[in-house]
Amino acid sequence: MRAIEYRNTGGPEVLRLVEREFSAVAAGQVRVRISVAGVNPTDWKSRTGAGDGALLPQPKVPGQDGAGVVDAVGTGVTRLAPGDRVWVWDAAQYAGGGTAQEYVTLPARQVVALPGTASFELGATLGIPALTAHRALTAFEHASAQLAGGSFHGRSVLVAGGAGAVGHAAIELARWAGATVITTVSSAEKAELAARAGAQHVINYREADVEAAIRGIHPDGVDIIVEVDPLANLELDQNVIAANGTIALYAADVGTVLPLPVRANMTKNVRYQFILTYTTTLAEKDAAVAAVSDAVADGALRVGEAAGLPIIRFPLERTADAHRAVEAGAIGKVLIDVDA
Repeated sequence: MRAIEYRNTGGPEVLRLVEREFSAVAAGQVRVRISVAGVNPTDWKSRTGAGDGALLPQPKVPGQDGAGVVDAVGTGVTRLAPGDRVWVWDAAQYAGGGTAQEYVTLPARQVVALPGTASFELGATLGIPALTAHRALTAFEHASAQLAGGSFHGRSVLVAGGAGAVGHAAIELARWAGATVITTVSSAEKAELAARAGAQHVINYREADVEAAIRGIHPDGVDIIVEVDPLANLELDQNVIAANGTIALYAADVGTVLPLPVRANMTKNVRYQFILTYTTTLAEKDAAVAAVSDAVADGALRVGEAAGLPIIRFPLERTADAHRAVEAGAIGKVLIDVDA
């Protein structure tokens, strides 16, 4: 089968198109023929490593997210069958995994049924972005651990960077759950995308007084902040978070240190939740997968220009270019057509 792999860390040039053997399907496993793979910042960051070109113990296939069709199932797997349409998550965390290849074999838990009306393009965007967004929203301790339609009725959410993949998913999930959503963006183009995703209030932080704008919408502050740039937004977040609110941080540059104002946070009883989707608990991940699946079935999660998340496509042999696009900050979701 065709696959992309790298044998040492480094720039996109370390990625090579190779032929690999099929993985055997053991008990409790599922083999999926990947149609579309998603590319996330974690892919190029993992590939880059420490930047020292270190040789890996074994070749690695990039790609945590993807969607396709079940090819084979191991003994003990009853939830899925060959021919089922599915999406997968955290594929590259498993030995031999990675979705930038034609077939991937994973534990059945990491393979999820995709409703017949949902596209493979959507399925390939659900892993890291939507599961991260779900954890960020449910870090709010005054809500249930699993989102559902209407479960956030009466709540307010601020999504920093609403035109990004995680921001897009957070907007859609929060709206599905019934929250009022405010988002911040850096351009008119991104503002249009965030509005298409469903945000009721979009603020261009390069043009507006963001704090004043948020206070004009929610004078008492917002319940939840889904934060992509915690250092840059530290003062804003502190000023607009409501009493007993939660600030969920899912991204930061290596070495970032937050000088948190302790007394001000104590006064408001603010909760800071740091999130890395790979290390969330089993219960948190299972709740996220279940909720995301429900949201897909309800039509609440969407992709494409009209939905506020443009698709940028590359064939498998141009995976290096896909990585370059994500690293350069492409607006939209970068996907790899594996079976093209």
